[in-house]
Amino acid sequence: AAKTTSYTLTTTDVGQFIQVSTSGSIVIPDATFSAGDAVVVFNNTSGSITITCTITTAYKAGTDADQATVTLTTRGVCNILFISGTVCVITGSLA
Repeated sequence: AAKTTSYTLTTTDVGQFIQVSTSGSIVIPDATFSAGDAVVVFNNTSGSITITCTITTAYKAGTDADQATVTLTTRGVCNILFISGTVCVITGSLA
């Protein structure tokens, strides 16, 4: 289902894709997912959206700095791979 407001990922999203439509944002919660879980996010809007990382440690792929937020570009796709319940790596169309 398309999300039009702030949406917090849940374990039912594992293996699925979440579409942000019209407006909205995504929150990655802490201590919710397990190692190997993955969620795809598609930004189906004409502007960038914010992904808020309340998880303990969130990395952009290829970097070593913990991210509090990341920006998903318009019509962009990102993958969120959980390394543990408190660590994830985000890849894709990030600004």
